Amino acid sequence: MNGLWYDAEAGPLVRPYAMTGGRTRPGPHGVRFDLIALVAVDPGGTDADEAVLGPEHRALLGLCRAETQSVAELAAEADLPVGVVRVLLGDLLESGHVRVSRPVPPARLPDERILREVIEGLRAL
Repeated sequence: MNGLWYDAEAGPLVRPYAMTGGRTRPGPHGVRFDLIALVAVDPGGTDADEAVLGPEHRALLGLCRAETQSVAELAAEADLPVGVVRVLLGDLLESGHVRVSRPVPPARLPDERILREVIEGLRAL
């Protein structure tokens, strides 16, 4: 036995708690990131501030630079668990690197009946 507990195809392994410093919740303020919350780079952040960030933080920022993305998209693109992405986004939000747009609460969405009436009205044209 060679003492390795993973094979060459597994690549570098880093446990999620190492990426988040053992934290399981984002930020001290308990910010909750919905899967559909939209994340964009804050134009007020500077590249000099990014030097102190970890590689996972910088990877998420790089993904957000191209376009605004949801938390779920970021997790998929970065190939990280959603819980880890939420903690890292909490760090980036707290440091002013990103902005987060919350999804519309269900109570503010239009009633399905109204939408059906609009569709029927458009079809009648």
